[in-house]
Amino acid sequence: QVQLVESGGGLVQPGGSLRLSCAASGFTLEDYAIGWFRQAPGKEREGVACISSSDGRTYSTDSMKGRFTISIDSAENTAILQMSSLKPEDTAIYYCAAGAKAHQYFSRGWVVAGTGSAAYEYWGQGTQVTVSS
Repeated sequence: QVQLVESGGGLVQPGGSLRLSCAASGFTLEDYAIGWFRQAPGKEREGVACISSSDGRTYSTDSMKGRFTISIDSAENTAILQMSSLKPEDTAIYYCAAGAKAHQYFSRGWVVAGTGSAAYEYWGQGTQVTVSS
């Protein structure tokens, strides 16, 4: 059974850091592209960062570059999102996702297609991140 389980969310003060984990079971992360997405109340889901398993390249939304880092721990079959310099506007539910389609898109150099949520077939249940003083 394919499953993604996020953890590591919580309440953090502005300027603080959090490390989100996404444990995968039932499949190997290295065979998929991995993405982190988030959705704030009343807003549409948006991409945070993606990593191409074919070449290890990472892609981040401009507002998060330099603050958020995505990586894969192959030994643990876990995806990581390291977040720093957090802002109140980063408050949202964060989801990890795995996509065979995204993996194919990245392999072909189709970055825009690979970073879109429609390219990801498997999703976790989400973890709440709240940035507030």
